[in-house]
Amino acid sequence: MIPPKDKLTICFAHVAYQLRAQYERRKPGIGSFEVRIRDDLDRRVGEAHVLVISGLWRNELVELGEKLRFIQSIGAGVDQFPKDVLAQRGIRLASARGVNAKAVSEHAMALILALSRRLPEARDNQAKRVWRGMIGDLTQREDELGGKTLIVVGLGGIGGRLAQLAKAFDMKVIGFRRDPASGKGHADSIHGLGELKALLPQADFVALTCPLTKETENLIDDGALGRMKKSAFLVNAARGRCVDEAALIKALADGRIAGAAIDVTAEEPLPASSPLWTMPNAFITPHTGGETRRYEDNVLDILQENLDRLWRGEKALRNQVV
Repeated sequence: MIPPKDKLTICFAHVAYQLRAQYERRKPGIGSFEVRIRDDLDRRVGEAHVLVISGLWRNELVELGEKLRFIQSIGAGVDQFPKDVLAQRGIRLASARGVNAKAVSEHAMALILALSRRLPEARDNQAKRVWRGMIGDLTQREDELGGKTLIVVGLGGIGGRLAQLAKAFDMKVIGFRRDPASGKGHADSIHGLGELKALLPQADFVALTCPLTKETENLIDDGALGRMKKSAFLVNAARGRCVDEAALIKALADGRIAGAAIDVTAEEPLPASSPLWTMPNAFITPHTGGETRRYEDNVLDILQENLDRLWRGEKALRNQVV
């Protein structure tokens, strides 16, 4: 059990988000503090019963957080947390799944549009004051999305909404999810991951919106890339390790696929030495797919619901992990 409201202390740990300021505007009557760097987090985490965190997490915090009873992840992904250790210590964990479903699905759709309309090239040309002439080669022109086929890997909240957006552009959508029986939503058809490689040749765009699991790690490897059309594009709005990055770099360099738009990379920030930075057929956004002006309030809604459940003694949490 967590302490009652008047004895509870929450630590908000993030390098940039205004979580505590937004929380205080709600006048919760709960003690809280905010840290933005690891040294301060190490020094003060022992004061907290509840930790709201994502990127600043390190496993050493389990030992340092002697009073810790509940962790609310700021992000949907929780692969960084040692779930077995938390369970042994009686520390509950919940994700923020769904907190940025609209933002990420819209970002993925924006990446698809950017690739189709060659917007990265236009921005580069603007910086160089180049007015590109008209193109005779049909394969090199901007394109329309209507009639194109989009594969969406991970048809959850994000992927499901991406499918809905794609249908508004008259695209055919083939969905993939761990349990196809959960439904196809706005997709035209739904399949298990085991069928992915067989259906990849049909895709004009392949979008990843899946969680990182043993099943999805390196899901897009050299073999998968080799089954895509040379005119097809890869969009990764999931996790960097869902793609074999070395294989992707080689496929882009060899022209085996037309291009890739990636919001996530295997190592973040992307190392300055990565060839992806200078590849003309690679478009990179710095893991900003989930960024939205509503993010803090969306997280705080989940946090407050889980605190209320814990105070009522309920076993199930919203987005429960541990």
